[in-house]
Amino acid sequence: MSLTYKQQFIKFMVENGVLKFGEFTLKSGRKAPYFINTGNYKSGAQLAKLGEYYARCIEENGLKAETLVGPAYKGIPLAVATAVSLAEKFGKDLNYCFDRKEVKDHGEGGLFVGKQLCDGEKVIIIEDVMTSGKALRETLPKLNAAAKVEVAGMVISVDRMERGLESGLSAVQEVYKEFGIKVYSIVTMADIIEAIETGVIEGKEYLEKMKEYRKTYGVD
Repeated sequence: MSLTYKQQFIKFMVENGVLKFGEFTLKSGRKAPYFINTGNYKSGAQLAKLGEYYARCIEENGLKAETLVGPAYKGIPLAVATAVSLAEKFGKDLNYCFDRKEVKDHGEGGLFVGKQLCDGEKVIIIEDVMTSGKALRETLPKLNAAAKVEVAGMVISVDRMERGLESGLSAVQEVYKEFGIKVYSIVTMADIIEAIETGVIEGKEYLEKMKEYRKTYGVD
C-alpha cells in the first residue's frame, strides 16, 4: 500500500513514541485515549524527517513567504529543519529566524536571531502542536515590535480538533477568530482515527474510545 505523506507522518509519530494510545490524564483534566509527546524527538534523523513533513505541508497548502519564524524554544529546530528541507527537497531558499527570551543589549542587539525582519515581509510561524495558542500570543507582539510583517500562516504537526475549556472552539479556530491567522497542520485527529481504521497503524482496540472522545470534546 502506497502511503500519503500524512499517513507516513502518523506512522513516524507512532514508531518514535510520540503518538501513544492508552489512558492519559491531560493538563486540562480530561481523560484521553491518546497522548502526543513531541519531546520524544531527539535525533538528527528524526529532525530531518520532521523538516520534510513540515515542508510538504507548506507546499501542499501553497503557502508563500520569505522567512520561517521558530518561536523559542521548540519552534527553533523545527524552523531550521523546515528551511533546510525546503531548500533541498523543493529548491526554495527561505530565510529563518527565532526569538530570544530576552532582548540582547550588547553586540548587534535585537530580539531575533537570524533574518532581521522588515516591514511587509511575509512570514510563516513553525510550531510543534497547539494546545491553547499561548505560543502564538507571545510571539505576535515580538514580531510586531520588530517589523510590520505579514503572517502568511502557522504550521503545526497535529491539530487535536478539540474544543477549549472556555469556548466551543478549538485552539486553531480561536486563533483564526482572534488574529485572522490560519493554522495548517500536517495531520489532524481525524486523520489519525482514519489511519487506525484503515490499518496504517495499529490500535483498533482504542478506536471506539478515540471516537467517543471526539464525540465528547471534538470540533470539526
